[in-house]
Amino acid sequence: MSRSMQALAYARPSSLTSDPQGHLLGLETAGGLTPVGPEEHPSFFAGFLRSPQAAARGLLAVADVAAARYHQRTLRASLDPVVTANGDRLRFESFSGCCGVYARLDVLPEGLDGADTGHGTTNVDVNNPLREALSRLAGDDPMHLRVGPDDLAVTTLEGPVVEKKVPLPDRWLRGFAESQVVSAAFDLRAELSAAEAVRFLRTLPRTAPSSGAAGRAAPLWVVPAGATLRPTTRPVPGAVCLPGPERLAALQRVLRHATGLRVYGPAAHGGAATASAWEVAAPGMRLTLTLSPEPHRGFSGEGGVLEALATDDAAADAELVSVLLAWEPRIDTADLAEQSGLTVPRVRAALVRLGTAGRVGYDAAEAAYFHRELPYDAARAERHNPRLGAARTLLADGDVALRADATATVASGGRRYQVRESAGGVLSCTCQWWADHRGRRGPCKHALAVRMARRAQAAAPAARTTATRPSGGTR
Repeated sequence: MSRSMQALAYARPSSLTSDPQGHLLGLETAGGLTPVGPEEHPSFFAGFLRSPQAAARGLLAVADVAAARYHQRTLRASLDPVVTANGDRLRFESFSGCCGVYARLDVLPEGLDGADTGHGTTNVDVNNPLREALSRLAGDDPMHLRVGPDDLAVTTLEGPVVEKKVPLPDRWLRGFAESQVVSAAFDLRAELSAAEAVRFLRTLPRTAPSSGAAGRAAPLWVVPAGATLRPTTRPVPGAVCLPGPERLAALQRVLRHATGLRVYGPAAHGGAATASAWEVAAPGMRLTLTLSPEPHRGFSGEGGVLEALATDDAAADAELVSVLLAWEPRIDTADLAEQSGLTVPRVRAALVRLGTAGRVGYDAAEAAYFHRELPYDAARAERHNPRLGAARTLLADGDVALRADATATVASGGRRYQVRESAGGVLSCTCQWWADHRGRRGPCKHALAVRMARRAQAAAPAARTTATRPSGGTR
């Protein structure tokens, strides 16, 4: 697995302190982006949390996922959570080391008090002493939250005193991109009351079965049954996939504060395992875990971003749309379309492409994208999607032959594959990838090459027309 090192420099360790007036939770920030550009230690919030215990336990849950591997557990994983300030809320995000679980804690406007929320994205230091202090927190005394250095630290800081170097695998970069594409296809599938949410989640295992084949076990499904969810081994109509139920263990942190549970999933699955999102609501906040379709299968290989990466229009459109983003907590695609002069589908494709650089995420609860800025390179994400690179090579080598009857032949590896376009625009292929996945994990390299060839073919007549059109004057 290709990886690089990300250096995180903090002014001092994050800490939880107490005095007679209450608690002070100081979260230190590393380099991040703000509306005025990069900052070494941006400050996003200094005010009170309305539900201190719930927020503390939600933050612990996000840190749990950042430090966890739910597959190949012998390998270490730890990456400090990312925080984004969207002007009215704070979002804490993390990804598991195995790339199969995405966690996000949204502290909403009603969960914050006494200060304006800034704009920007950075990492926050969640160290072991802080985790221990948060775990011991009892009572509901007032808690002041500071995200970023205080005035004293700003005026006296001579250099970073805490530095962490953490691995940043390419799979994690692709996982952040793929998870938001997957989530954008989710709808609300079930909603449980607080009591039913606690009852259901407490029946789930906290650890994976000890069998060596556990990662390949058949997925569990749940189906709404009255006010609760009933487990089933078959994907009956209306069922939601719960792949690796032990991966929801981090939600146990906030159960005592839960006001409800919402479950999100795709509209149709054809019996195959799918990703799903599990959101516990608490006063003033939401904690969401999004699970990949199988415990051994990270989000990085889902292929949902390939279509957007393969289009030249999306690259140019993404540049245009990115200028219009301003850390909005809820991106209005229709408004972006009006401002940019693009169609709504092109805006959505541009947002997908921006997601490959970590510049947008998706909130299933609000069915909307949100703006954030992770330190990822979109070109790097494109380079590390091997199907995309292989498709470009097939096209450049002239291995794609288009026909007028919506079919094509692709020469690859000494064989010829037939690619056919259905009435709905879906491309099928005679290769083994298509036989195994039927489009559920994005297009194969042959279908992707055909899609790119058809776009180039459609663009060629328009380019010739533009080149031969008279520029004006008499004829």
